[in-house]
Amino acid sequence: MGGRSNIQKLRLAAAVTYSTAMSAYHRYTEGRVKELIEELQSADLVVGYNVVEFDYEVLRGYSKAPFEELPTLDMMQHLTRRLGFRPSLEAVATATLRVAKSADGLQAVRWYRQGLIDKVLNYCQKDVEITKRVHEFGKQHRFVYYWNKQYQRQMVPVNW
Repeated sequence: MGGRSNIQKLRLAAAVTYSTAMSAYHRYTEGRVKELIEELQSADLVVGYNVVEFDYEVLRGYSKAPFEELPTLDMMQHLTRRLGFRPSLEAVATATLRVAKSADGLQAVRWYRQGLIDKVLNYCQKDVEITKRVHEFGKQHRFVYYWNKQYQRQMVPVNW
């Protein structure tokens, strides 16, 4: 019963945000989901990678908040419109920053099932750090890199 149509049925295992206003990371588990939603609603801009189709959809299982009205820059959506396919954060981060993610989503699920929530939170925080750095790079240089299907490093212009 997986797939994109069932994302709302997922529960929040862990979430991490970075607040530029406070220059701080904030960690959330399911018990603090209300605080997470409040932080997102108070943000001037939510910047994420696949935040609209994944993160907001998971949060819809907890709230009727109009997430689609939040000021949001979903970098994956932006790049998908430019490229015609959905590049992974890993493909963009390794090509742009020469930095790899610390793990993948399936590993995070295994850690969660094993009760290793700190490992899941650390994984999420690393993803947020990488997302932040990709955003900053694109904002400064007006482009990011990605690996195409032939594993060639390509540049794509961005306007965020």
